Amino acid sequence: MKIVTTCRVKRTIKASLAEKFPSVSLQYCADIEEAEKYLPEAEVLITYGEDLTDEHIEMATSLKWIMVISAGMDLMPFRKIEEKNILVTNVKGIHASPMAEYAISMLLQVSRNAKTLMENQKAHVWDRKVPMTEISEKTMMVIGSGAIGQEVARLAKAFRMKTIGISRSGRAVDYFDETATIQALMDRIGEADFVVSVLPSTKETENLLQETHFNNMKESAIFLNMGRGITVDEPGMIRALQNEKFAHAVLDVFHQEPLPEDNPLWDMENVTITPHLSGISPQYQPRAFEIFEENLTKYIQGEKPLRNEVDPKRGY
Repeated sequence: MKIVTTCRVKRTIKASLAEKFPSVSLQYCADIEEAEKYLPEAEVLITYGEDLTDEHIEMATSLKWIMVISAGMDLMPFRKIEEKNILVTNVKGIHASPMAEYAISMLLQVSRNAKTLMENQKAHVWDRKVPMTEISEKTMMVIGSGAIGQEVARLAKAFRMKTIGISRSGRAVDYFDETATIQALMDRIGEADFVVSVLPSTKETENLLQETHFNNMKESAIFLNMGRGITVDEPGMIRALQNEKFAHAVLDVFHQEPLPEDNPLWDMENVTITPHLSGISPQYQPRAFEIFEENLTKYIQGEKPLRNEVDPKRGY
């Protein structure tokens, strides 16, 4: 069996794979260009999912399984993958810890006015009148109540928050006091002090959060998006912020990345921008390859299903 990577892999992980799977041939490539000459013989391909095209899938005539060591599947050539009947798995769930920590840390920063305090420190200003608020005993709504959303809600419970989970099904899941469907979002969004979106990018979620949603939020509410930028009607959100329909937006993802220098969001006082880093962690690759090792064992033994199988029709 030939396994080819299109991304750099840590030495410790390479050593672990060699020890655990001595009968497997592993070809490590730094990028898709280097990997191209090995694609025709690859039975398994490991990728971050942002480099594959229809042409690459056509080249990979022996390919049976693509392991995407990312949760985002936005750029995968799913139509061609489905046509070739290739299995796809990803590492859904490994972002839960860093992204949940990011969400809580950013809500605390905004509530404790960290931006102003840092600016005052640089200017040598001693001002004890900077407004301070608490996040404890507030209501948090999480749009997307999967593994990441549940971890956000679990941490929110440490602050005695009421938690509301929003999903397609509206089914009950751990750490949420209440759950509701996407269809109920407009009616429920005004209940939340904090609205956290972890929505993936799909046809159904594109521009799902409209200006009317933001207009219906509490004036004191904070909106945090660490799912995908495409899920938000960005001009509508900007208008709502300009009209002070809600208090603050923390944005880690955008329609266009990097965020263009002339985008008005950069200069808005009630916006905090981070460069799509909520999921970054030194534990990322080790966690991703733990899932790959589990799946590779099942694959070799012919066990089904593998963990985190992806439906090419849905893209997740």
